[in-house]
Amino acid sequence: MSDSDKPLAATQAQATYGTDTSSTRVAKVKGRPGGLAALGFASLVDGFEGGLVNTLFPVIRDALGLQTSALGILTAISRFARMLFGPIWASLADRFGRKKVLFIATGLWGLWTIAAGFAQDATQLFILYTIGVIGTVASEPITNGLIVDMYRSNERGKAFGILRTITVTATVIATPIVGQFANLEDGWRYGLFTMGGISVVSGILILLLVHEPKRHTPVGAIDPDAMRFNFRDAVGLLRTKTILFMSIQVIFTTSLVLFAFFITYWVDDRGWTTADAAVLMSAYLLGAVFSGFVGGLLGDWFERRFGPKGRVMMMQGYLVAYAISTALLFQIDWGKGMAVYIAVFVTGLLSSIGHPGAVLPIVGSVVHKSVVATAYALIFSFVQGLFAALFSLAFGFLADALGLQALMFWLISVPYAINAVLWTIMYRIYPKDFAAQRALDEQEELALAAAEESAARG
Repeated sequence: MSDSDKPLAATQAQATYGTDTSSTRVAKVKGRPGGLAALGFASLVDGFEGGLVNTLFPVIRDALGLQTSALGILTAISRFARMLFGPIWASLADRFGRKKVLFIATGLWGLWTIAAGFAQDATQLFILYTIGVIGTVASEPITNGLIVDMYRSNERGKAFGILRTITVTATVIATPIVGQFANLEDGWRYGLFTMGGISVVSGILILLLVHEPKRHTPVGAIDPDAMRFNFRDAVGLLRTKTILFMSIQVIFTTSLVLFAFFITYWVDDRGWTTADAAVLMSAYLLGAVFSGFVGGLLGDWFERRFGPKGRVMMMQGYLVAYAISTALLFQIDWGKGMAVYIAVFVTGLLSSIGHPGAVLPIVGSVVHKSVVATAYALIFSFVQGLFAALFSLAFGFLADALGLQALMFWLISVPYAINAVLWTIMYRIYPKDFAAQRALDEQEELALAAAEESAARG
């Protein structure tokens, strides 16, 4: 077996976050640009199907006689589906082929979205929406796996970057467009019909343009979101104080809930139309596009300037800034002029700074590279996913009783402020875990170098 024919031994976390994958070889796959475009389109469609309900919920609520709690239920359904069905889709993809499974989950499954557009009451909508989102959770891990096999290690960063650019850019553009369906009578139904039809088209493009390599790494080995990892390893990671803390602090990252209720807030509390609120949402998303890039640069600068504690300092600053920004944005009536768009954009710009700038690098620096994917899955897919679902449920029901404006303060701004205080603990525990893992990595590198030198002599 030649090197180019060997199965991969890399994780998506390694490919994305810079862990060594220099030994990974990938056979040349034909039609990669077209395949990448089709995968990007699939990621956009599957990611935005849930966003469509968030965008059009005010008119769905009015049409079916629902309460705001229904949005919490629908959001929770989506998050629970990722946790429960992600491993199932990963297993099916490994057994029957990722291209086939992705076609079914992204393409044919779009028929359920079309069916949801015919819902006559809340029960029908909940059932059809639940079936629909079961398919959407398959896209990300399968798509990431295909990219890892289609591109060599020194090409994956660019490929993942292109994929993310396609997805976020299209989402910024599509959000206000989808919002315009609210101006039509029963427009939410046409929105679901349209999204389902586009999903079917996406499936056809996958069949035509994606060429799956003959040999591939199991999906569960390349993407934390597949949620297929050794639970013994996951429990063992909690013995590292930094990992234990990171698993606790993500509970206070409630901005995931904010995203779901954003448009409904502006409709209910500020008197905006659904269509106009969707345009405002695009300003938040546009800020978020730059947020990750800015966060990565800031995190690296703080570490170069202050050492390991630098990322902790940056994270605390980000948490305080986001707490203040959300408090000002949602507790002050900004009117409908340019000022509100600037305020929303700034809040979006702050939204994701901490994730690439502090959270991801910190987790990756205190565990061995062989369990990085397990650490990410434990913290983000399992713990954060679980609590995001529970918070979504609570947020929806509490909104009916207290109103969204109050909840934006008590369940968004305040948790971020509390989290900023909690991160003070990291000044004690993170430098120790950082130094310990670095020492182990250096020992491993020295042992590997000695073994290579011995083999060369022998």
